[in-house]
Formats: sequence, structure tokens, C-alpha cells
Amino acid sequence: MSSVVVLGAGAWGTALAIQAERAGCEVALWARDPVRAAAIGATRENPRLPGVRLADAISVVTEPPGAADLVVLAMPTQHLRHVLADLPPIAAPLLACMKGVETGTLRLPLEVVAELRPGVPAAVLTGPNFAHEVAAGLPAAAVVAAAHAGLREHIAALLGTPAFRVYGNDDPVGAELGGAAKNVMAIAAGAVMGAGLGENARAALITRGLAELSRLAAALGGRAETMMGLSGLGDLLLTCTGQASRNYSFGLAVGRGQSPAAALAGCTGVIEGVTTAPALVARAAGVELPICAEVAALLDERKTLQQAIAALLSRPRKDE
Repeated sequence: MSSVVVLGAGAWGTALAIQAERAGCEVALWARDPVRAAAIGATRENPRLPGVRLADAISVVTEPPGAADLVVLAMPTQHLRHVLADLPPIAAPLLACMKGVETGTLRLPLEVVAELRPGVPAAVLTGPNFAHEVAAGLPAAAVVAAAHAGLREHIAALLGTPAFRVYGNDDPVGAELGGAAKNVMAIAAGAVMGAGLGENARAALITRGLAELSRLAAALGGRAETMMGLSGLGDLLLTCTGQASRNYSFGLAVGRGQSPAAALAGCTGVIEGVTTAPALVARAAGVELPICAEVAALLDERKTLQQAIAALLSRPRKDE
């Protein structure tokens, strides 16, 4: 039996542990906090995924095992470096399952992994997936992106099931950028709906956001066509329309008049788009990213929502 270690006992890490066990793997779910680990182990339920039971076969641990067939990294992007720095060597490929850009360094998750674990095979898992639906076994699809076909096939075989279809992609940079930027677009989409601008405006924003993602990928070493797949268009649609999206809900609150700080204080979980927006704009300096730029300006209160909307609506007309 293949073994999978999932580092990070949040909603997504727990869902992936459940999916890996469902796929026939021996699974260990690592939680940094011993009290939390003990509670999850005893109740077989994570409060962040209410109503979803962990199979008895999933072990909940506070010390990662020394060997595995795959190590899943399922913590927020801003915590990845710290976890990897403290992680003892494990003889296994690493699978990054977070979406964002590291503040300060402006690095994507796989770039952080390459820095701290040079030479270790690594891939990214991304796509349109809400944790509670994956945990419940509802149909879903995801992308595992890596340069090496063998690694993509290895991971897909470990995690894939008929209801959780895992597709391969050889453009990890594009896949990571799609997963990061869609959270910024979701904030914008939420703000549009919260401000009462209507479904037409949201559809236009999503469509122009997709064009923005394509420019971003092409400029930073990925492929524009990657954004037409699950890691781009698929994730963008889910996050900009799904009521369970934290980034969309945050944007909705801002659109209804809350300050970004107040809206953030009212959120549960990490709102990755808040740190991603300025990081993407800084990393892609010179690339035309009007939506990302306006969201970044809105978040640090250089502009009001009305000013950001006016800036987007007053852009020069051009062919699509």
C-alpha cells in the first residue's frame, strides 16, 4: 500500500487526506498543534470541515513520518517556508497544494520548495476545488503540474479516483499563477456583486480577468493556454461565483461598504488574495494587470471602491 503524508490539518489538508485514503493510500495527517491533533484524532472530525468524518485508517500525528511515497504540503503560502525549514528530510516527492505568492520574496510555492529542498521532485496540485465537496466525495477535477511526466503520473495514480479526476500539465509556472491570480479576481468579483453592479459586470470582469491571467502567465514564464484549463478558467469560475469562496465573500463585504480591514477581521480562514494582489503586481511590473492593480490599490486604501471601479471603466477602448 502506498503511503501519503499530508502536512497541514486545515480544511484543504484534511480533505486531501480523506481523498488519499479513499484512493487506497495509507495516510498520516500532520497538525502542528498537539491539542488540535488530539481533538481531531479523538472525534475523527475537523471543526473546519463540519459533518465530515475521517476514516479510522487516517492517523493524525504531530511528528511527520520519516518516509512516504508522497508528501502533501497543504498550508497557506505564507507558512510554507517556515514549515519546510522545520521539516526533517523525507524521502518522497513534494506536492504543493497552496495558491499564492510569498510576500517579500515574491516567489511562487514551487520556487520556495526548490530553494529549501533543492533536488527534491516537486509538483503543484491546483484547480477548481472546494475542500468540503472533495471531502464529501462529490465529483471534482484537479490538475497536477510538473515538468516531469513520470512525477505527474505518480501523483495522479496516488490521489485520483473516478470522482476526483486528476489531469496532468507540464506548465507548473502557469498553473501556479492561475491559482494565485484567481483569488485576486474573486475579490474583485465579490466587490462587483456587493456594490450591486450586476451579473453583466461580473461576467465582464471574469472574462477580462481571464485575459489578464493569460498575459501574466506568458510574461512570467508560463503558457497563456494553460489559463484555458482547470488551473485557470476552471478555478476562476468557481472562485468568482461560488458562495463558499473566502476571497469572493471578502470582496462581497468590501463591495457592501466595509473597509478592507474590517472585512478581513470578519473572515474565517486565510484570504490569500489579500497578500497575492500586491505581490503579483510587484513581481509582474510592466505587465498590463489592471484588475490586479486596482484590487491592490483598494486593499491598501490608496483608492476607494468607487475610484477603482471608475479607473477600470475609463480604460481606453480597444479590440478584444
